[in-house]
Amino acid sequence: MTRISIGRTNRLGYAAVGALEAYARGAVDRELYELVKLRASIVNGCGFCIDMHVTDGRSRGIPHRKLAAVAGWQHAGPLFDDRERAALALTDAITRLGPDTVTDEIWDEAARLFDDAGLGALVLAISTINVWNRIAIATEMEPPVDDRHPAHG
Repeated sequence: MTRISIGRTNRLGYAAVGALEAYARGAVDRELYELVKLRASIVNGCGFCIDMHVTDGRSRGIPHRKLAAVAGWQHAGPLFDDRERAALALTDAITRLGPDTVTDEIWDEAARLFDDAGLGALVLAISTINVWNRIAIATEMEPPVDDRHPAHG
């Protein structure tokens, strides 16, 4: 059970994150955005968000194989194009912050494939899903399981 509902207890802060989400969603290619959100959620171990982004990705027509391969994107060969691989590498680096994570090599490859505005939007998108992951994990949000969201099927 969820510990608290930040959307209820801290409406303005939650709305601010929602506004950043809305901006990023509109600024990044929709399929790429779903892949980035799924990847960060996998890296962070956020079960609620993994479930949400697999479900959202499927509803947006992303093939199941591609969604499943996000977990091991580095070894999925032709399932991802160069832009997707660069975005997923940047997602890993930003999500796993540390002294050697967002390397020049990772940054330069993303900068080669995205213009400055696109790259900035991608950084904001990756940052936003990391905020959502931390909210969901801290408050112990769980994927819904009910008639609309069956666990099997």
